[in-house]
Order: sequence, then structure tokens, then C-alpha cells
Amino acid sequence: MISGFNHTGIVVRDLDRMVRFYTQQIGLKILLELDSVAPPDGDHTAVPGARRKLVFVGYDNDHRIELIQYIEPESTDAHADRHQLGSMHVCFDVTDLRATCEALSTRGVRFLTEPKFRDIDGRTLGVVYAQDPEGNWLEFVEGFSA
Repeated sequence: MISGFNHTGIVVRDLDRMVRFYTQQIGLKILLELDSVAPPDGDHTAVPGARRKLVFVGYDNDHRIELIQYIEPESTDAHADRHQLGSMHVCFDVTDLRATCEALSTRGVRFLTEPKFRDIDGRTLGVVYAQDPEGNWLEFVEGFSA
């Protein structure tokens, strides 16, 4: 049976740039770095002979983001906009959405809108979206966790 979440994987073009973004701009830590080479008949990725670099970023004992750069075969451009089937996003809980947006904006993170707040069932919930340097969607929420 499923017992929890482990990580979210994102295939990236420029691993160094993406690691800098998630560590220096978002503030996550590098937790693990791996070089991965699949056997000629393939592995769990079903890509025979795939060569990948993997960097896990996040916080100790928490959900992680796995940044994956395919060296061979190289990944292709096939980005989905946030409203298209197949699109995905990573969501971060924050304690103060406005302050988080201000701090991240000074580090170069660009948001789609100002934070939006709504009162639901006696709780104030806030949400805002941004993108990382390669166009992957990031969501920041306040008040959603129990």
C-alpha cells in the first residue's frame, strides 16, 4: 500500500542552471547527486542505454524534487502550458505568502500575478504561481495545510 510521497521528478535541459535556481533562488538544499546509466536493454525508465544526471533538492525528511538531465538520448521540447493535459506543477507550503513573494522576487523569481487570497470555511487561503527558468510551474500556498 502507498504510505506517502517520495519525490517529484522534472526533466530539465540545463541541470546546473536549474540546481542554482532551486538552491539559490528558492532556497532548497542539494540532498543527493547521481549519475545513472541504464543497461542496453533498459531499466525502469524503459529508455535503453539512457545516460542521466540526477540531483535531488529539498529539505531533510521531506518531499524532494528530482531534477533529471538526459545526456543520451537528449530530451526534446514538449512543454505543456499550465492548463493543458500533461502539465504539472510543484507546490510549496509557505507561512507568509506576501513575504515569500517579496523575498523570492528580490532573487529574480517572477510571479504570474500578485498573491490571491480567499476566505473559505473560516480560513484565509492564499495562492500564487511562478515558473522556474525552464518553464516548469511552481505554486506557493498559504493556509492550505492542516
